[in-house]
Amino acid sequence: VAALQDEKNSLISENEMMNDRLEQLDDSLDDPNTVVAKKYFNAQLQLEQLQEENFRLEAAKDDYRVHCEDLEKQLIELQHRNNELTSLAEESR
Repeated sequence: VAALQDEKNSLISENEMMNDRLEQLDDSLDDPNTVVAKKYFNAQLQLEQLQEENFRLEAAKDDYRVHCEDLEKQLIELQHRNNELTSLAEESR
């Protein structure tokens, strides 16, 4: 029982130290002058820029997909028209 109580006290002490460390890290993120906060805000800004770029590229991809489908339809129509004209040309010969 004494060993378990010692272990419990040790774990409580370690937990308190970890909570203090966590609070220090949280405080360092709140202070915009710290290196950690600057890196965090730069990373956050870069993430937002990449998300915007991704959104823009996804929209462009969708536009190109629609344009490609239209071109494929035109190609099929032109192939049919070409076949019709080829058969008419052969008949006229």
